Amino acid sequence: MRTKARLLDEKAMYRSITRIANEILEKNKGTEDLVLVGIRTRGVPFAQRLAKKIHEIEGEEVPVYELDITLYRDDLSELGDLPVINEEFNYDVTGKKVVLVDDVIFTGRTVRAALDALIKHGRPARVQLAVLVDRGHRELPIRADYVGKNVPTSKLEIIDVNFKETDGQDQVLIKERISVKR
Repeated sequence: MRTKARLLDEKAMYRSITRIANEILEKNKGTEDLVLVGIRTRGVPFAQRLAKKIHEIEGEEVPVYELDITLYRDDLSELGDLPVINEEFNYDVTGKKVVLVDDVIFTGRTVRAALDALIKHGRPARVQLAVLVDRGHRELPIRADYVGKNVPTSKLEIIDVNFKETDGQDQVLIKERISVKR
């Protein structure tokens, strides 16, 4: 992989998170019944950052839950051995305003799997989607309610989101696969 460009640095990520937190508060008229659900892996630190920013703005704590969608993916047969069942998400979301949080939206299949997993835990009043980067190329009719940055990409490009908590640095990179000629 070759890094093609830095799309967001630390300050730009901070501004995007601040804007999205404000948009979530405005659209939901505050924090009542609001729940953030981070899609494992990088949706979790993003959800935690949004919750922290919402607390700074509103003075209210918003619960953050982690959702593992592995068993709900539609490509399990391509993964080889079936994953071990790891059911950590055991919260009732009935009547809640749920914001699913992920770092990047691409085909929409991850979000579809997250919706399947979420619905197993109750009937939310509303489900919204927040992403740091929307790179297009949807295969399903799914769109984000809150987007940090829209970035048109080729299917061969990769969006690499890094958080201090998981990667030691806040940044979003666009990378391209280097083809090796034989």
